[in-house]
Amino acid sequence: MKILIASDIHGSAYYCRKLLEALDREGAPRMLLLGDILYHGPRNDLPEEYAPKQVISLLNPLKDRVVSVRGNCEAEVDQMVLDFPVLADYCLMPVGEHMMFCTHGQIYNEENLPPMMPGDILLYGHTHVPRAELCGDKWMLNPGSVSIPKGGSVQSYAVLEDGTFTVKDMDGREIMRADL
Repeated sequence: MKILIASDIHGSAYYCRKLLEALDREGAPRMLLLGDILYHGPRNDLPEEYAPKQVISLLNPLKDRVVSVRGNCEAEVDQMVLDFPVLADYCLMPVGEHMMFCTHGQIYNEENLPPMMPGDILLYGHTHVPRAELCGDKWMLNPGSVSIPKGGSVQSYAVLEDGTFTVKDMDGREIMRADL
């Protein structure tokens, strides 16, 4: 199954619309959001067209297609306005013979790994920097940030299909790829 993966929308209606355009362009039946959906947080500047209420209205119609985990900017009030669950700290997804531990990254990250076996995958956001690399015997994957890229990166998302993780810019151009 093809899954579009995104993180760190941070309330940008402009980039949320770009993300939904990417979802349509990619033809992915599901979208995995790695947290920080509605708010920009005190450490970030306001993203372009900061409008959390518009982001809510853009994402809620997709409630049956969205899987999400909680970011460090999510709060219980967000669950009151979003029609899909957003308060789980992580989810597990099988990828071939391995497990993918999906989280935002503020708790579990490369410095604080969750329980993982060789070949397993840590998929996280939080840093706003895309990543796709094998570290020792575990994969470290990050789609980057939809709205507030850092570390010289650009706005991005990722696609997981048939064991290949591909990070793309918001126009669909490939930035990096990993065959898991």
